[in-house]
Amino acid sequence: MIARLLPHPLLSLAVAAFWIVLENRLSAGTVLLGAVLGIALPLATRAWWPDRPRLAGLPGLAAYALIVLWDILVSAAEVAWLVLTRPEAELKSAFVTVPLAVTAPEAIALLASTITMTPGTLSADLSADGRSLLVHVFHTDDPDATVAAIKARYERRLLEIFP
Repeated sequence: MIARLLPHPLLSLAVAAFWIVLENRLSAGTVLLGAVLGIALPLATRAWWPDRPRLAGLPGLAAYALIVLWDILVSAAEVAWLVLTRPEAELKSAFVTVPLAVTAPEAIALLASTITMTPGTLSADLSADGRSLLVHVFHTDDPDATVAAIKARYERRLLEIFP
C-alpha cells in the first residue's frame, strides 16, 4: 500500500523539502502543501520513471561519493598545477574511449557525471549501443592508462553498487 502511494519516497521527500525551502517559512500549511506535492508529483509522473535501480548497499555508494569528492580535490590541484607550470605546447589532451562493463542506465549516468565533475576530464558522448563512453582528457601521457584508471577507480565500484 505504501509503495503504491509513494512510488519514489526519496523524491517525495525531496519535493516536500524543496517546497518548504521555497516558501521560506515553516508553518502547518507549508508542510501540508509540501507533503501533498511530494505525494502527487511522483504519482502523476510515475509512468515516465524507469524501474527502481537495484543497489547493493548504501555503504558502497557513500564510499564512492567520498572517493569522488577526494578525486575532485586532487584533480583540481593537478589541473591548476599543469596550467600554471606547463607551456600549452606540452599539454597532451586526448579523446579516449572507455569500454563499459556497467549496463544499468543509472550506473552509466553516474559514471559519466563523475568523469565530468572531475577537473581535467569530460564525458563527451555515449555510444548508441551504450557500450562505450567517449571521454576528453585535458592532459595524459598514456591514454590507455587513463582508461584503465577510470575503469579501476570508478567503474569497478559502480559494478558493485549496481549489480
